[in-house]
Amino acid sequence: MTALATHDLQSPADLDHHLSTETLRSAFSHFPSGVAALAGVANGVKEGLVASSFTVGVSLEPALVSFAVQNTSRTWPRLKQAERIGISILGSEHTTVCRQLASKEGDRFAGLDIRSTQEGALFLDGAALWLDTTIYSELPAGDHTMVLLEVHGVHDHSSEHEPIVFHRSAFRNLRTAEGNQ
Repeated sequence: MTALATHDLQSPADLDHHLSTETLRSAFSHFPSGVAALAGVANGVKEGLVASSFTVGVSLEPALVSFAVQNTSRTWPRLKQAERIGISILGSEHTTVCRQLASKEGDRFAGLDIRSTQEGALFLDGAALWLDTTIYSELPAGDHTMVLLEVHGVHDHSSEHEPIVFHRSAFRNLRTAEGNQ
């Protein structure tokens, strides 16, 4: 018999089963996530978006990362036409950059220091990490699409630029806990 047998529980778990968009957003906001800018040149135009659903380490062979994009995104259908997609893990100075890249109005890249590859992947200066990627596959996931990206190159800037995280609906800096250096 296990320690968690039903008759051993002191009281039942009290869960909210009303899974509205607001309830879920609030619940999901308790999990800190990295913030990534995905950008590339598609049909001669710079395209970019921001994702807090970005995940590394999906696979090591082949090297795969992922993110989820809303099915209503107007940017993703254009960005996915790029030969290469650059991923910049945003650094601590990118809070306003994040909002700029996520904006639906104006030039998302105005005033930003950008680097590019010959294949058209775009990267932001000041990022903690750059990943050069191509689309590996797309999978339907409810009101989003899961996108798997194959990594072709990396550049680590984390010793110079601390990444930011999105937690409880706010951008936050990481701080090394005492003893965890």
